[in-house]
Amino acid sequence: MPANEYWLPLFPLNTVLFPGGILPLKVFETRYIDMVRDCMKRELPFGVVLIKSGQEIGVAAEPEDVGCMAHIVDWDAPQLGVLLLRTEGGTRFRILETRVHKDQHLEARVQILGHGGPSNLTKEHEGCANTLGLVIHDINTKGRAEIGAEFESPFTETLHLDDAGWVANRWCEILPIPLKARQKLLEVDDAQTRLTIIQQYLQQHEII
Repeated sequence: MPANEYWLPLFPLNTVLFPGGILPLKVFETRYIDMVRDCMKRELPFGVVLIKSGQEIGVAAEPEDVGCMAHIVDWDAPQLGVLLLRTEGGTRFRILETRVHKDQHLEARVQILGHGGPSNLTKEHEGCANTLGLVIHDINTKGRAEIGAEFESPFTETLHLDDAGWVANRWCEILPIPLKARQKLLEVDDAQTRLTIIQQYLQQHEII
């Protein structure tokens, strides 16, 4: 098996995780609790992928072809049989084949999709980054005012507003766009292209 291919446990969800994104999860199904515990024990990520057909609960769902690694950055067990996770998106991957275990836990042989590291923000995209910084500030300020000390920001502590990929990914999470559109944006390999698509949306809706 090539170095950039390996088997990865999957968590099919009705959401799209992007690299650098924060995804809180409440895990209560036995198959996923076992999967998460194994990942924590081995200090490995699992894969989050949008459901193509099926449901989050019960029989294993059919996933989309491209997903994102989820790294566990914090967790809590408030009650027996429930895990609360805070995960952060890592690299993207493409599913090459899947297998379903007896407990309906889904696993896939995946190919890691190179992100090429940070992509410098170009001058034409500065408006996207500046507006994003203001939006994130407003979201965090409102959250702290309404929730108080228990507020957890939906963004990483460090903002990478000079990284085109990071800026594009955060807009993909914030904007009210359909899940299928988010999935298509996740599948775009070039960060500058993804941000250009986002910029066009922002301009059309007079956000920038």
